[in-house]
Amino acid sequence: MGITGIFGALVALVALLLYTFRVLREYERGVIFTLGRFWKVKGPGLIIVIPVIQQMVRVDLRTVVMDVPSQDVISRDNVSVKVNAVLYFRVIDPQKSIIQVEDYLAATSQLAQTTLRSVLGQHELDDMLAERDKLNADVQSILDRQTDAWGIKVANVEIKHVDIDESMVRAIARQAEAERERRAKVIHAEGEMQAAEKLVEAARILNQQPQSLQLRYLQTLTEIAGEKSSTIVFPLPLDSIGTLLGTKPGGN
Repeated sequence: MGITGIFGALVALVALLLYTFRVLREYERGVIFTLGRFWKVKGPGLIIVIPVIQQMVRVDLRTVVMDVPSQDVISRDNVSVKVNAVLYFRVIDPQKSIIQVEDYLAATSQLAQTTLRSVLGQHELDDMLAERDKLNADVQSILDRQTDAWGIKVANVEIKHVDIDESMVRAIARQAEAERERRAKVIHAEGEMQAAEKLVEAARILNQQPQSLQLRYLQTLTEIAGEKSSTIVFPLPLDSIGTLLGTKPGGN
């Protein structure tokens, strides 16, 4: 046997050893098939795969962060919007993720897109903008339930953007402005009502105590005297003069 033959044999031996001994990281698992039939899941660490007889498929157990492409959604109140989201999931059963579905990444992505359109289409635009946490939970629950057969756990779904047409943005702005004006008028009306109630109460108290009314007249005179006015005409009822002097009108 020549040098070329020996070198070829060494290369084949090294390749055989590399194929036989595999090292799986802590976050990896190897799904082993023996003559085409599932045998077991191995890893992490050093594992042995019998050449020709056995085959191994690596599965990553780390959390996958997947962008859900922008989807055209028509809300329940017939508003067209574009919505995109981000999906967090990981493989918890390597055997199912390889045997039950051809490509679990592509399958999860397609399922997330259809589920996002389906769930958001059942809600009005205001719900999409104001109740995003609830919508995230609904989408996450549906995806987690449907991907369980693939050995996948959906941890979280976050809606990132809800894009609206420019005309709809202007309509929402007008609606918000009208709502602010309505609240301002309601607050103003409530203030007027409270002020009227206080005035009625004050009038009732003054009516019960005539001396208080005289003090109010004197206070008003003091306030007017501080103004830059040369002549002040202030009506003062006769009964008020009598009260101040301690006599009744018409008396001596």
